[in-house]
Amino acid sequence: MRAKLLKPAVLLSIYIGISYWSGSALAQNTDASNLYKRSLAATCANCHGTDGKGVVDGGMPLINNLTSEQMLAQLKAFKSGAREGTIMPQLTKGYTDEQLETIANQLGKKQ
Repeated sequence: MRAKLLKPAVLLSIYIGISYWSGSALAQNTDASNLYKRSLAATCANCHGTDGKGVVDGGMPLINNLTSEQMLAQLKAFKSGAREGTIMPQLTKGYTDEQLETIANQLGKKQ
């Protein structure tokens, strides 16, 4: 009789443990994804300032006034060579199109 009750109890314990573990993993994946997105956008801060706000009259374009779509278009233009620049064409070639989209979504104004 005990053996009949033991198997369902063990299975239930395993199910609860897996459910808890997968929920924790999902939260960690979300945190890791957000951190990844923010770290990509942070690479722009060296020249364009935190959140693209820059320094007025600092010599670098202020990018915080661009929408995500405008920013992505500019990044892709630098990458393809359609827009000239000194540093930006080189930098953008180091990113995938998906990474450029992530950067634009993180830094660009939401409409």
